[in-house]
Amino acid sequence: MIDPHVHLRDWAQQEKETLAHGLAVARSCHITAVFDMPNTTPALTRRESIMRRLSEAAALDTGVGYHLWAGVTADREQVLEVVQLVQELFPAVVGLKLFAGHSTGNMGLTEESEQRLVYRWLAAAGYEGVVALHCEKERLLHAEYNDLLDLSSHSKVRPPEAEIASVADQIRLSQEERFSGHLHICHLSTMGALKLVEAARGEGRRISCAVTPHHLLLSEEDAKERSRWAKMNPPLRSQAERQALFAATLAGRVDWIETDHAPHTLADKEGGAAGIPGFSGLLLVVKALIDAGIDRTLLSQLMGKRVQRLFSLEGVEVTIPPYEELQSLSDRASREYPFDSYERYRRG
Repeated sequence: MIDPHVHLRDWAQQEKETLAHGLAVARSCHITAVFDMPNTTPALTRRESIMRRLSEAAALDTGVGYHLWAGVTADREQVLEVVQLVQELFPAVVGLKLFAGHSTGNMGLTEESEQRLVYRWLAAAGYEGVVALHCEKERLLHAEYNDLLDLSSHSKVRPPEAEIASVADQIRLSQEERFSGHLHICHLSTMGALKLVEAARGEGRRISCAVTPHHLLLSEEDAKERSRWAKMNPPLRSQAERQALFAATLAGRVDWIETDHAPHTLADKEGGAAGIPGFSGLLLVVKALIDAGIDRTLLSQLMGKRVQRLFSLEGVEVTIPPYEELQSLSDRASREYPFDSYERYRRG
């Protein structure tokens, strides 16, 4: 299976997870390739840090193919530098990541004017590759709803309309600036955003979207019960939204599943950090989809075939674990998800 959205930490965040550890855990969950996100410390926004990251990953013998997304900033020269890196190193560097809103790492380009300029520069440079997007419109967030004693309030802080409006912005701005590349909406969590993606695709736009195991399996009711352990960006949604997304996934309306694996220490989570480890959740969602009667060909598409095709990963085999093994592996995962953490992984 291929996981095209992970945050493997390391470097200045070794206490959260190391690169070697993250890849080893991915392998134990039958993941054969990962795409690492750029909000590391230091960030993967310059040639030096990107080349260093690729070199360190290549030195590991984990059996997991390593690829990364290069981050974009509001600096034109930086954007042109990472465009060149994608052209030189694809598919080791699979594409660009634009945070259209802040999340862990504070790499957000929150102003529409900044986002517009990025698309303008990409179009001028002739970039036709993939831009992965974290979509949450900053001015529609409600920090005043944050309750440190009940972190299920996070679902109110980052409401569905913030995601939907941001997806609409990216589709519109990229079109207005004549960007002809491929937009990928990461960790989509609302049906409203999915309908925008489908409408754009119907108009001939190059666009895809993915859902995460936690948005398919958990709702804001779980956030109320599990508080800070179930906090992530975008947050968990209503049970009705979760059920609708699950049904849409079964119907083949979503392009693929990505974990958004984002470990923190227990202390980080106690302090309100957003993000959870995701590899065990992938096993749970595969089993849940099989139990729901998913077509096996569609399951292979969701678990890596579509990613393989878009990013020319011909050498990566996509294999779904046998159901009996999924049952065994998911028994432990279901007891801990999303409580699991780097510390719990290290304890075995």
